[in-house]
Amino acid sequence: MPIAKNTICLWFDKDAEAAARFYAQTFPDSAVHAVHRAPADYPSGKAGDVLTVDFTVAGIPCMGLNGGPAFRHSEAFSFQIATDDQEETDRYWNAIVGHGGMESACGWCRDRWGISWQITPRVLTQAMAAGGEEARRAFTAMMEMGKIDVAKIEAARRG
Repeated sequence: MPIAKNTICLWFDKDAEAAARFYAQTFPDSAVHAVHRAPADYPSGKAGDVLTVDFTVAGIPCMGLNGGPAFRHSEAFSFQIATDDQEETDRYWNAIVGHGGMESACGWCRDRWGISWQITPRVLTQAMAAGGEEARRAFTAMMEMGKIDVAKIEAARRG
């Protein structure tokens, strides 16, 4: 596989391979492409340990780096996954939260490795793009939610 011009590098303590495999199993157009082992000892690992993992998440090229505990993830970076209906929204949300993750507000959740995800139904994005009163009603409804409830957003759009 050719090396992408731009790749997202995600720093993990030591679980880059486990995270990449979880993402590949959870999201379409996702795969683990290569696992690279350290050629020598390094500050947070030994020769032969998994150092980097090349993978894609929903078509986005990524590299997981096992760099040790020095840096933690924050909501300043998140993957936003657009969903078509409640079933798809529930599937992704439940996969992340149900496997050691944590719920947050307004469609955000965090996986067990600390990566933030926005599980965002297209109906919400469309309501916001519509602007005006429709966007205000949808936004107000969203502010009361953890996981997005598609039926409530649709009702808010209609007024």
